[in-house]
Amino acid sequence: MQRIHLIATGGTLEKIYSEQRGSVENVDSKIETYLGRLRLPDVEIDTTRLMNKDSLEMTDADRAMILDAVRARLDAPIVITHGTDTMVDTGVYLQAALGSLRFPIVLTGAMTPLGFESSDGLQNLTESLFAARVLAPGIYIVMHNQAFPVDRVRKDRDAARFVWSDT
Repeated sequence: MQRIHLIATGGTLEKIYSEQRGSVENVDSKIETYLGRLRLPDVEIDTTRLMNKDSLEMTDADRAMILDAVRARLDAPIVITHGTDTMVDTGVYLQAALGSLRFPIVLTGAMTPLGFESSDGLQNLTESLFAARVLAPGIYIVMHNQAFPVDRVRKDRDAARFVWSDT
Protein backbone atom coordinates (compact mmCIF):
# COMPACT_ATOMS: atom_id res chain seq x y z
CA MET A 1 0.00 0.00 0.00
CA GLN A 2 1.40 3.39 -1.00
CA ARG A 3 1.05 6.34 1.34
CA ILE A 4 0.32 9.88 0.17
CA HIS A 5 0.38 12.81 2.54
CA LEU A 6 -2.35 15.36 1.86
CA ILE A 7 -1.92 18.80 3.42
CA ALA A 8 -5.08 20.94 3.26
CA THR A 9 -4.60 24.71 3.36
CA GLY A 10 -7.98 25.93 2.11
CA GLY A 11 -8.52 28.00 -1.01
CA THR A 12 -11.55 27.91 -3.28
CA LEU A 13 -11.52 24.10 -3.18
CA GLU A 14 -12.67 24.25 0.46
CA LYS A 15 -15.04 27.24 0.27
CA ILE A 16 -18.71 26.98 1.12
CA TYR A 17 -21.65 29.27 0.52
CA SER A 18 -22.66 31.20 3.63
CA GLU A 19 -26.36 32.02 3.53
CA GLN A 20 -25.95 34.46 6.43
CA ARG A 21 -23.38 36.53 4.56
CA GLY A 22 -24.43 35.76 1.00
CA SER A 23 -20.87 34.90 0.00
CA VAL A 24 -18.46 32.00 -0.38
CA GLU A 25 -15.85 31.69 2.33
CA ASN A 26 -13.44 29.32 4.03
CA VAL A 27 -15.16 27.95 7.13
CA ASP A 28 -14.55 24.24 7.63
CA SER A 29 -12.54 21.58 5.79
CA LYS A 30 -14.49 19.04 3.78
CA ILE A 31 -11.58 17.24 2.13
CA GLU A 32 -12.18 13.95 3.99
CA THR A 33 -15.79 13.85 2.75
CA TYR A 34 -14.64 14.04 -0.85
CA LEU A 35 -11.74 11.63 -0.37
CA GLY A 36 -14.31 9.16 0.97
CA ARG A 37 -16.14 9.30 -2.37
CA LEU A 38 -13.09 8.21 -4.37
CA ARG A 39 -12.00 4.68 -5.15
CA LEU A 40 -8.39 4.61 -4.06
CA PRO A 41 -7.24 1.00 -3.90
CA ASP A 42 -3.75 0.40 -2.54
CA VAL A 43 -3.38 4.01 -1.36
CA GLU A 44 -3.38 5.30 2.19
CA ILE A 45 -4.12 9.03 2.41
CA ASP A 46 -2.68 10.69 5.50
CA THR A 47 -4.63 13.98 5.76
CA THR A 48 -3.47 17.02 7.71
CA ARG A 49 -5.75 20.06 7.95
CA LEU A 50 -3.13 22.77 8.36
CA MET A 51 -5.28 25.85 7.74
CA ASN A 52 -8.35 26.93 5.79
CA LYS A 53 -7.44 30.23 4.13
CA ASP A 54 -8.04 32.02 0.89
CA SER A 55 -4.59 32.09 -0.71
CA LEU A 56 -4.77 35.88 -1.16
CA GLU A 57 -4.74 36.08 2.65
CA MET A 58 -1.68 33.82 3.04
CA THR A 59 1.33 35.34 4.73
CA ASP A 60 5.01 34.44 4.87
CA ALA A 61 4.28 32.84 8.25
CA ASP A 62 1.62 30.63 6.59
CA ARG A 63 4.10 29.55 3.90
CA ALA A 64 6.66 28.77 6.60
CA MET A 65 4.02 26.61 8.34
CA ILE A 66 3.38 24.78 5.05
CA LEU A 67 7.14 24.27 4.63
CA ASP A 68 7.41 22.83 8.14
CA ALA A 69 4.50 20.46 7.43
CA VAL A 70 6.13 19.34 4.18
CA ARG A 71 9.53 18.81 5.82
CA ALA A 72 7.87 16.54 8.39
CA ARG A 73 6.38 14.39 5.60
CA LEU A 74 9.17 13.92 3.04
CA ASP A 75 8.96 10.12 3.38
CA ALA A 76 6.20 9.83 0.72
CA PRO A 77 4.54 11.81 -2.08
CA ILE A 78 2.69 14.94 -0.93
CA VAL A 79 -0.44 16.66 -2.26
CA ILE A 80 -1.16 20.19 -1.02
CA THR A 81 -4.59 21.69 -1.55
CA HIS A 82 -4.17 25.43 -1.96
CA GLY A 83 -5.90 28.50 -3.34
CA THR A 84 -5.05 29.12 -6.98
CA ASP A 85 -4.18 32.82 -6.72
CA THR A 86 -0.88 32.27 -4.88
CA MET A 87 -0.36 28.53 -5.46
CA VAL A 88 2.66 29.14 -7.69
CA ASP A 89 4.20 31.48 -5.09
CA THR A 90 3.96 28.78 -2.43
CA GLY A 91 5.34 26.14 -4.79
CA VAL A 92 8.33 28.29 -5.74
CA TYR A 93 8.90 29.06 -2.03
CA LEU A 94 8.95 25.32 -1.26
CA GLN A 95 11.24 24.63 -4.21
CA ALA A 96 13.78 27.23 -3.03
CA ALA A 97 13.72 25.89 0.54
CA LEU A 98 13.74 22.14 -0.08
CA GLY A 99 16.31 21.43 -2.75
CA SER A 100 16.53 17.82 -3.93
CA LEU A 101 13.49 15.61 -3.30
CA ARG A 102 12.87 11.86 -3.23
CA PHE A 103 9.14 12.14 -4.06
CA PRO A 104 6.87 14.54 -5.94
CA ILE A 105 5.04 17.37 -4.21
CA VAL A 106 1.83 18.35 -6.00
CA LEU A 107 -0.17 21.52 -5.40
CA THR A 108 -3.77 21.60 -6.55
CA GLY A 109 -6.95 23.57 -6.03
CA ALA A 110 -10.11 24.63 -7.79
CA MET A 111 -11.60 27.53 -9.67
CA THR A 112 -15.05 26.57 -8.31
CA PRO A 113 -15.59 25.13 -4.79
CA LEU A 114 -16.16 21.42 -4.16
CA GLY A 115 -19.88 20.75 -4.02
CA PHE A 116 -20.81 23.54 -6.42
CA GLU A 117 -22.29 22.59 -9.78
CA SER A 118 -19.53 22.32 -12.39
CA SER A 119 -16.79 22.40 -9.74
CA ASP A 120 -13.39 21.32 -10.98
CA GLY A 121 -12.32 20.48 -7.44
CA LEU A 122 -12.94 16.74 -7.36
CA GLN A 123 -11.32 16.27 -10.78
CA ASN A 124 -8.22 18.21 -9.70
CA LEU A 125 -8.02 16.38 -6.37
CA THR A 126 -8.31 12.98 -8.07
CA GLU A 127 -5.77 13.83 -10.75
CA SER A 128 -3.35 15.17 -8.13
CA LEU A 129 -3.48 11.97 -6.12
CA PHE A 130 -2.70 10.00 -9.28
CA ALA A 131 0.04 12.44 -10.33
CA ALA A 132 1.69 12.14 -6.91
CA ARG A 133 2.10 8.43 -7.58
CA VAL A 134 3.58 8.69 -11.09
CA LEU A 135 5.50 11.97 -11.44
CA ALA A 136 9.25 12.18 -10.94
CA PRO A 137 10.48 13.91 -7.77
CA GLY A 138 9.91 17.67 -7.97
CA ILE A 139 7.25 20.27 -7.27
CA TYR A 140 4.25 20.53 -9.57
CA ILE A 141 0.94 22.29 -10.10
CA VAL A 142 -1.71 19.77 -11.22
CA MET A 143 -4.93 21.27 -12.52
CA HIS A 144 -7.40 20.45 -15.30
CA ASN A 145 -5.66 17.31 -16.58
CA GLN A 146 -2.22 18.93 -16.76
CA ALA A 147 0.92 18.71 -14.63
CA PHE A 148 3.24 21.73 -14.68
CA PRO A 149 6.66 22.06 -13.04
CA VAL A 150 6.10 24.86 -10.52
CA ASP A 151 8.71 27.12 -12.10
CA ARG A 152 7.16 26.82 -15.59
CA VAL A 153 3.53 27.76 -14.91
CA ARG A 154 1.33 30.77 -14.27
CA LYS A 155 -2.36 31.34 -13.63
CA ASP A 156 -4.22 32.87 -16.56
CA ARG A 157 -7.03 34.66 -14.74
CA ASP A 158 -8.91 35.55 -17.93
CA ALA A 159 -9.04 31.92 -19.07
CA ALA A 160 -9.52 30.60 -15.48
CA ARG A 161 -6.75 28.03 -15.91
CA PHE A 162 -3.04 27.46 -15.56
CA VAL A 163 -0.77 27.77 -18.60
CA TRP A 164 2.88 27.20 -19.44
CA SER A 165 5.23 30.05 -18.68
CA ASP A 166 8.84 30.65 -19.72
CA THR A 167 9.54 33.02 -16.82
